[in-house]
Amino acid sequence: MNRTMGFGGQVGTVCQMAYVVKDMDEAIDWWVSKLGIGPWFFLPRFGGEGHVFRGAPCTSDVAIAMSFAGSMNIELLQPLDDNPSVYKETIDRVGYGFHHFGLAIDGDEIEAEVERRIARGEVLAHRAPVPTGGSVAYFEGGPGAPGFVELIPATPGMDEGFTRFWEQTRGWDGKDPVRSFL
Repeated sequence: MNRTMGFGGQVGTVCQMAYVVKDMDEAIDWWVSKLGIGPWFFLPRFGGEGHVFRGAPCTSDVAIAMSFAGSMNIELLQPLDDNPSVYKETIDRVGYGFHHFGLAIDGDEIEAEVERRIARGEVLAHRAPVPTGGSVAYFEGGPGAPGFVELIPATPGMDEGFTRFWEQTRGWDGKDPVRSFL
């Protein structure tokens, strides 16, 4: 299903590119000063119960900031601990930088898509409930891939949140570059 969401993204397509960063303030400053992208919507902590990394419970405690470049959501992820996670794994393997592509999957179909990918032999690396509804799933990208593929549940909450962020990026005047995620 390729329904269009409020921010212009389509279910069934890539709607996000994400990067692991060492310092959130420095990363946001770079995106604002070099690319004029902003404002950024900041969530100081994301992690806790329900997170599973490679089959075991984990905290995967990170700070998150999101903005938009056109209809593409840009996500910055700063790990806040050294516990095993998809974020620490990327930093240990290749350093800071690109982490994943986010693929919008209909919220009612995400569990079936996770099962289809596992049946095809794709490797599920991480699951986590998200504040916009449902649970994301990170899959290894495979040989030659630049990072993970995250299945993002395209729920009404995701569409509302992403659209709210996107609307504030359109015609942004450079003021208040960091705003609350919630």
